[in-house]
Amino acid sequence: MVNAFMAHDLLWGMTPGQLPADAPAWAIASLGAGQPVVVRRAVSTAGQVAVGVRGRLREQRFAASMAIASVSRRVQPEQLCHVDIDRDLPVIRALKQLRPLLDDCGWTWGISGSAGFELASGFTALHESSDLDLILRTPQPLTRTQARELMMLLDAPACVVDMQLQTPFGAIALREWAGSSNRVLLKNATQACLVIDPWNPREQAA
Repeated sequence: MVNAFMAHDLLWGMTPGQLPADAPAWAIASLGAGQPVVVRRAVSTAGQVAVGVRGRLREQRFAASMAIASVSRRVQPEQLCHVDIDRDLPVIRALKQLRPLLDDCGWTWGISGSAGFELASGFTALHESSDLDLILRTPQPLTRTQARELMMLLDAPACVVDMQLQTPFGAIALREWAGSSNRVLLKNATQACLVIDPWNPREQAA
């Protein structure tokens, strides 16, 4: 399998044996239970992909590398848009409210974070105060006016909604792009830098 993975993809197949010797017990238990790992924005060595292991607690996150040859399944955020679970939580109600609005916009969007993890894996990750993390694929520029209009939609539900815009050169927070600051933080596999135009490959760190 080629290394065409993107940040927030969920991958199955990593075993506790692939963890370094200093890995915490909870990370070993997570992989032992068959949980997926999430692709991180980081540079990895040949034949490896940078991933993160999730634990049951919010602070339980462990950075690791997974052998690409071990990947048995991959789920991307956009594959989860119309997956449902029968749980009465604010984050699930918000997703059901936003789903038709985002579909009607005609953009490619997806679900990441705890919601994406639970929707994809079936492992419990959501609770009453969970945020809804969304991804919007933006290969072409999204104007700041469009960003502000989109923020108005996302501020309506009963839980906090965070959306990342995935440009060809990294990710920016929709909330920042919809704001008044001249520069926004662009994150990619090698750095995080302030840019004026996240879709311009010539932009350099401030």
